[in-house]
Amino acid sequence: MKKYVCEFIGTAVLVLFGCGSAAIAGETLGTLGIALAFGLSIIAMAYVIGNISGCHINPAVSLAMLINKKITVKDFICYVIAQVLGAILGIGILYYIMTCSGLDIATQGLGANGFDAASSVNLNMMGAILVEVVLTFVFIYTILGVTSDENKSSVSGIVIGLTLAFVHIMGIPLTGTSVNPARSLAPALFLGGEALSQVWVFIVAPFIGSAIAAIVFKFLNKEEKA
Repeated sequence: MKKYVCEFIGTAVLVLFGCGSAAIAGETLGTLGIALAFGLSIIAMAYVIGNISGCHINPAVSLAMLINKKITVKDFICYVIAQVLGAILGIGILYYIMTCSGLDIATQGLGANGFDAASSVNLNMMGAILVEVVLTFVFIYTILGVTSDENKSSVSGIVIGLTLAFVHIMGIPLTGTSVNPARSLAPALFLGGEALSQVWVFIVAPFIGSAIAAIVFKFLNKEEKA
């Protein structure tokens, strides 16, 4: 159970601070500030829970680990449940904080992802799918690479966190950047409406990007050993 509790806590922290930065101080922080909030959350959690659960805190990461046989099907299912519940807790805390502060949630949002009118550049649905597949591929491929080498274990959390930050720098103006189905589902559940109707893109596309990254990594890794 310790692994699942860690995934629950880690995802809650990522979503609270990442989505919270976007919702509460997005205009002040800008794209770079929000991107760093997500990235730094990963770095912090990696060095706290990484040795217990691996610090996936993202169903797309867990899927890649399942494909590469790093975790079992049971662990995958339990990880995803813990991650989704953690994300809901994170958004729940954010929702309450914003309510207590008098911020207009309808105006500020909760860091939800979106396309068309919900995108800063009016990116359409197909563009959003492509963006999320590509960004997730880059993020997951980096994770697989840095975690496969024990010599890089001391810096893996920093590399992964900075990679999450840099994919956010490009993705925030386009879709708000998901690359994490749990992170996208939670705010959509609270907001409903357009956010909820569009959230399927930010669940399906990251899983596709993750699967492609895992398969490509597995193939190339075998080629190197041969």
